[in-house]
Amino acid sequence: MRTEHGSMFSQEKHKITRMARIAWKIVSGPYHICTQGNRELKPCVINRKEKRKQRVSYKRTAFTDYLVIGLGAFMIAFAIKNIYDPMGLVTGGISGIAIILKAKLDIPLWATNTVLNIPLFIFSVKSLGWTFVKRTIFATAALSVFLGAIPYYPFLHEDMLLTALFGGVITGIGTGLLLLCHATTGGTDTMAVLFQRKMRHISIAQILQILDGIVVIAGISVFGITCACYAVIAVICLGKVSDSIVAGVHYSKVAYVISDQKEKIASVIMERLERGVTDIKATGMYTGDRKDILFCVVSPKEIVEVKEIAAAIDPRAFIIVTDAREVRGEGFSAHEV
Repeated sequence: MRTEHGSMFSQEKHKITRMARIAWKIVSGPYHICTQGNRELKPCVINRKEKRKQRVSYKRTAFTDYLVIGLGAFMIAFAIKNIYDPMGLVTGGISGIAIILKAKLDIPLWATNTVLNIPLFIFSVKSLGWTFVKRTIFATAALSVFLGAIPYYPFLHEDMLLTALFGGVITGIGTGLLLLCHATTGGTDTMAVLFQRKMRHISIAQILQILDGIVVIAGISVFGITCACYAVIAVICLGKVSDSIVAGVHYSKVAYVISDQKEKIASVIMERLERGVTDIKATGMYTGDRKDILFCVVSPKEIVEVKEIAAAIDPRAFIIVTDAREVRGEGFSAHEV
């Protein structure tokens, strides 16, 4: 009995020791367990290569984002210095406050932009995270540098409407590029992101319009009501353009197809477009007949081909096409974490 118990104890001890070694190797190195034959640990060289590729891919993505942030900051700085400032157009934000202070106290635009953003950066680190603040600091620094480096060359003379429209479009594109890369130029942009964390049902561009509107009202005392009215047009253009850029990246089309040839239509869509198709069971309320609805989400370019496929296979197919403002998941934009 002692021998049997001792043997069993020795076997259990051996198993536990072996499992502990396996666990240690898995944690300390890129190994995987072979599922065939004896369960031996083999070095997984592919994992190391994949990790290296992921690191390179991440660096490339971050580098590209900073290039886009720099481009957006350049566009905003150009519009502020050569479009808004020469015409006394206060369009809101820290830049609008900078234009007011320049007119009153002759303070450079870049100095106001830098000083007023420092408290916001300190407050935003805890709420928005270091990644967002790091990119925002880069965008704000780039904006301040461009405001000082870009030559002063006003080219829209005495045309307030064109100034408002053209300036709003340029700053809207620049702001949209920054928001796509999870950055802002600080000021009311950062405040809008902070408020949007608490009010998810309102877009960042809409909150930005409200905050900019307050600054525009403050500019009435300096530049008059006429400039303020044109500034409102510029703010609306800025919000619409930036909102459309941010939403346009995730913009897609949804197709609903009702047909007796559902299998053929779904098969061609999946093979040719490599898009998933969902079969939804439905009932026609007038006839009581059971119908199947094909549900498919595609890009705007692919929706034309979806309609052509359905019409070619079944000319009597009933097709409904709608807009999808934002689509995330496999085959589309990645989920935000």
